[in-house]
Amino acid sequence: MIVMKFGGTLMGSTKAIQHSASLVLRSTQHGEKVAVVPSAMSGVTDQLIKISASAEQGHIAFANDEISLIRQRHLNTAHELGASAESLTVQKLLELLDSLGQTIHGIYLLRELSARSRDLIVSFGERLSAPLMALALERMGVRAHDLTGGQAGLVTTDTFGNARPLPQAYERIPSRLSGLLDQGITPVVTGFIGETEKGVITTLGRGGSDYSATILGAALGADEVWTWKDVDGVMTTDPRMVPEAQNLEQLSYEEIMEMAYFGAKVLHPLAVTPLQERGIPLRVKSAADPDFPGTLVTAHPKGLKNGVKAVTAIRNAAIIDVGGAGMVGVPEVVSKIFDVLAGEAVNVIMISQSSSMANISLVVLRSDARRAFDALKSQFANSDWIKTFELWEDVAAVAVVGEGMRGTKGVAARLFTAVAAEGISLHMIAQGSSELNISFAIDETDAEKAVKAIHKAFSLERLEPSDE
Repeated sequence: MIVMKFGGTLMGSTKAIQHSASLVLRSTQHGEKVAVVPSAMSGVTDQLIKISASAEQGHIAFANDEISLIRQRHLNTAHELGASAESLTVQKLLELLDSLGQTIHGIYLLRELSARSRDLIVSFGERLSAPLMALALERMGVRAHDLTGGQAGLVTTDTFGNARPLPQAYERIPSRLSGLLDQGITPVVTGFIGETEKGVITTLGRGGSDYSATILGAALGADEVWTWKDVDGVMTTDPRMVPEAQNLEQLSYEEIMEMAYFGAKVLHPLAVTPLQERGIPLRVKSAADPDFPGTLVTAHPKGLKNGVKAVTAIRNAAIIDVGGAGMVGVPEVVSKIFDVLAGEAVNVIMISQSSSMANISLVVLRSDARRAFDALKSQFANSDWIKTFELWEDVAAVAVVGEGMRGTKGVAARLFTAVAAEGISLHMIAQGSSELNISFAIDETDAEKAVKAIHKAFSLERLEPSDE
């Protein structure tokens, strides 16, 4: 039993969908049961976000023009995949497209776009792509049936835009899908979306198709979850910055979570959580070379001699620094700071606190920085605790990741020597108690230089397995 997830690029055209379907066919021909989780066609989610914002602002003509483009793209793809104008697939697409148009018109009339409405609108990307994948599979002789996440049993919290699966999802999914699988039918389940107990559509956040796939994999007791990419697997760093970057054969659940969290565009940061709890392996595979093993993610992977496996960077970040002698000996200050940020839905990438507690530095995304900064100043303007507020934009957060760093002497020395040799100043340093990563903040203009220097310092262009 394998759950296969296909990203937007691999669903981006008739040819791409046919190739993705052929990868499913390979496994079914070997007698394996497969559940498929497709993303929206490439670019469609961003298009839907733009359409919803335009409708809210009253630009209905632009919104309708964009919907027409989406309509044409999906209907043309359906016809190219072999569907007639009277087919059930085309009828389903037309109903969805009409519903999208009505929803957008409602946003235009109300001039209001709630998080709940936005989730409904962006869900159309996957709801339109899943029937296309099912059609491609059927044309290849693979019996298939498309379902939304909600229809498949993926019940979630009502945190629109960032929903999480409820415990009962792990009971409902097998009850909804096992019958199809036992009949030799391949379920094609929309990635990214679920629904509340009341049947309201939710989304799992950007990149949530990975999360959908691993939730399904955990619920169905899959042997493995495969996420197909247009790269060989997980790399030691972004090959666009370092052409010598290598594919990593194995990673731990914790390592890939750290990499995802710190900017490696490999997986949704929470994607491995359902698998980790059940010990189900995840494999990141290349759609261009399906025989290549890719990267295997398990609880106990092989390590590397130098302890470091990867270096990643988050650009477009900012540092918020708050301080004051009144913070000393007042532990609830940190709690109140995070309460303010949570109220603004701001995610903190890194935190560093002076030993005296008189200063706290926070790294956040630049898009959140001004809102977070203003909220903190407003909350603590008349407080006796915090007296100074500073904001530095144009920052990058760099992280060095590897479970083998734990207990390996000299890693930090090599890291900071390499960075110093490039004349790069560090604004902030953080390391968790797990010693799984060392992260630091620098000027954004130095990000590529830092990544290259660290990659070279730890010889990540020639990976050597550890002797253990």
